[in-house]
Amino acid sequence: MLLVRDLMTEDPKTVRLEDSLAHLYDLMDTLHVRHMPVVDEDGDLQGLVTHRDLVRGALHSDADLPVSNRRQMLQSIEVQEVMTAEPETATPRQTARDVAQLMLDNKFGCLPVVEGSRLVGIITESDFVRHVRDQIDSK
Repeated sequence: MLLVRDLMTEDPKTVRLEDSLAHLYDLMDTLHVRHMPVVDEDGDLQGLVTHRDLVRGALHSDADLPVSNRRQMLQSIEVQEVMTAEPETATPRQTARDVAQLMLDNKFGCLPVVEGSRLVGIITESDFVRHVRDQIDSK
């Protein structure tokens, strides 16, 4: 039986509640990711920010501002202002099928993976696609 731990990305990059949206934007752009877990100093999950949250919460409303002003605005907004607090999560021991169904039913692009409240990974649509590709390649 395929489990979440078999597909998830372990120890994903994260941001903190007080990090600026400029930092978040730069990190997401550099890593080419669309989802970023938010943790506290102990590694406990506090929330989740998606690229859509970033665009909706900060970039879209001020699209007419000059780039320098947008950057300044992003520096002044903290991650906690746009994140989804208490997001749906998965555990490493859940079946991949159950998590895939949860993601499909709710149109989630990812789920943070936790043990208790500690973030241990993230499972994304890309993880499932990668698995399918690997299965096809192995035949």
